[in-house]
Amino acid sequence: MGPLSARLLMQRGRPKSDRLGKIRSLDLSGLKLLSEHLDPKLLSRLTQLQELDLSNNQLETLPANLGLSHLRILRCANNQLGDVTTLCQFPQLEELSLEGNPFLTVSDNLKVSFLLPKLRKVNGKDASSTSSQVESLNRELTSRVTAHWEKFMATLSPEEEAEKAQEDFVRSAIRDVRYGPESLSEFTQWRVRMISEELVASGGIQVHEADRPERPSKATAAQEPRAKPGALKRPDDVPLNLSPNKRVCTAPVEGSPVGSDDSQPAPKLEPLHFLQCHSKNNSPRDLETQLWACAFEPAWEEGHVGATSQTVATCGGEAVCVIDCQTGIVLHKYKAPGEEFFSVAWTALMVVTQAGHKKRWSVLAAAGLRGLVRLLHVRAGFCCGVIRAHKKAIATLCFSPTHETHLFTASYDKRIILWDIGVPNHDYEFQASQLLTLDTTSIPLRLCPVASCPDAYLLAGCEGGCCCWDVRLDQPQKRRVCDVEFVFEGSEASRRRVDGLAFVNDDVVASKGNGLGTICLWSWSQTWLGRGSQSTVAVVVLARLQWSHTELAYFSLSACPDEGIVLCGDEEGNVWVYDIKRILTQQPLPLAAPQAPTQAVRGH
Repeated sequence: MGPLSARLLMQRGRPKSDRLGKIRSLDLSGLKLLSEHLDPKLLSRLTQLQELDLSNNQLETLPANLGLSHLRILRCANNQLGDVTTLCQFPQLEELSLEGNPFLTVSDNLKVSFLLPKLRKVNGKDASSTSSQVESLNRELTSRVTAHWEKFMATLSPEEEAEKAQEDFVRSAIRDVRYGPESLSEFTQWRVRMISEELVASGGIQVHEADRPERPSKATAAQEPRAKPGALKRPDDVPLNLSPNKRVCTAPVEGSPVGSDDSQPAPKLEPLHFLQCHSKNNSPRDLETQLWACAFEPAWEEGHVGATSQTVATCGGEAVCVIDCQTGIVLHKYKAPGEEFFSVAWTALMVVTQAGHKKRWSVLAAAGLRGLVRLLHVRAGFCCGVIRAHKKAIATLCFSPTHETHLFTASYDKRIILWDIGVPNHDYEFQASQLLTLDTTSIPLRLCPVASCPDAYLLAGCEGGCCCWDVRLDQPQKRRVCDVEFVFEGSEASRRRVDGLAFVNDDVVASKGNGLGTICLWSWSQTWLGRGSQSTVAVVVLARLQWSHTELAYFSLSACPDEGIVLCGDEEGNVWVYDIKRILTQQPLPLAAPQAPTQAVRGH
């Protein structure tokens, strides 16, 4: 569908007329309209329009100057709307339909109620209860912002510049004034910004508690762009029942110390804590919510690349938890209703404080079902940035080990994107930019920058095998296909899923999925040396490790490079532990018999 025409409007308008100014009802549903197709100059000629149907199109936003001041009924169901603040241009609106816009949240419902005081029905339901909730929130927020103003002004010295002080007040109010549940934080911060700016503009005169302007100014209504959450339904190709149910673990059972010297028995690993912090409503009976991934916070202060702290981030269901491993205490918990988190990754950014001091700041990226990357300020406990990365679920993400702001995201849309998230400003706001797009032939499941040259190549374990891309930024192409596909032994294994991938050191890769019951150790350098100009290369296998003979997928594989250890869970709740120091220092061992684990921590 191209731009709208006056002829089309007259064809689809009621009553039938040869003049746009006489049309009162207009049906523009199902025309595959994009936001840019809504020409304000043309639509503003519909001076008597009272009912407009824009359902079943592809609108991401509504232009802010459509000029339909008499509009009473608006239908925008089944679009891609990500912002509702432009609805303030319809002050007479009484009925509104927004069903099927997957990027809108409960906070948007509250914004709609605030911006449209004459609204009686939303999505066919009475809007009075939401309106009452908004009035209650508004009164409390107004009271809290006013109290914050009085406290803030009392601390100012006479020589401080008034303009700078007022800017500082708005920032501090947005940062410090909190009220209501986390699910409404987007709305409350939006209102706090507006209330604090009104206070500054009025010189501190009390804002009326229930002040709900019929038409807020465009400057305040559209002040804070909101990131668009992803779809509420899990894509059809996201497996729901492939990972193991929660189990309770018993004492560990130590296996034969295969792969280590006889004089140095393998370390005995014992569980310290059992947590169920991702359960719905913290219910111990919830055995369905899956824990998809975990990542240890790097120990940046130690100045040692690769060192980790005792703090781990876990994700599953609608929550991301940050846990102190020594005490078992959940330090922070971030929830995003309607989300299902699949992956987390840490980075540390060097930021400059308002006082001009440089400070290293840990940022946690979390992503999942809705295709969004949320950048979490862990210590403060809030989301300070959202990247609308993909239109389908994000399976995994990882930061570059050499560029702290470079983030790879891998999605069920069969794309891997490299982002530069940038450094946040004083308001903790990020401005991300897209650097590269890597196309895959199957869904990417695990990402792994090549340890010896992380700025040059990226490995990915995919549903259809293991692939590699050239990710050097000095190359002209910003969209690239796979450079090399790595093939494992046997025709059956060559195209199988690779759902586990990790570098054990600068050369040795551990991968899982190509052969049932085994984890493969292979050499990156030897494999790459034999590539030549081929697009398909057989990996040089160093050893195989015996693992569970399960058909189930997506069990995480991890490596501790400094310790020469590989770990992987299974469907029975066991953790298989392999000490591979000898393999890393010897010539390839006979490949006939996969090596048993050094140890297994077993569950029921």
